[in-house]
Amino acid sequence: MRRIDVLGIGIGVFVAGGVAYLVLQAAGMDNLEAGIWSQFLLVGGLVGWLLTYLFRVGTKNMTYNQQVKDYEDAVLQKRLEEMTPEELAKLQAEIEQEKQQATPPPTSKP
Repeated sequence: MRRIDVLGIGIGVFVAGGVAYLVLQAAGMDNLEAGIWSQFLLVGGLVGWLLTYLFRVGTKNMTYNQQVKDYEDAVLQKRLEEMTPEELAKLQAEIEQEKQQATPPPTSKP
């Protein structure tokens, strides 16, 4: 995120708080009550944003993680493209061997 984006979001939140305050005053609340409710709305929004952020961190659904995954996929794809047919056949044989070792043999029930 660029600095100008951060400044824009900060100014937007500041303006949103002022607008909420003015709307609550226009709805008939006194100054103190409108201030408390506008702060409550802003803090509630902040907590909501924080929870979505923590959820994205927990599920590893963030931009950095996606960029790393895309890079790793591209590197692997390039390596596969550079392999000779013999190397590809050898790799495929190794993968099949690992699959057979990873899956336990079926057990028969009496």
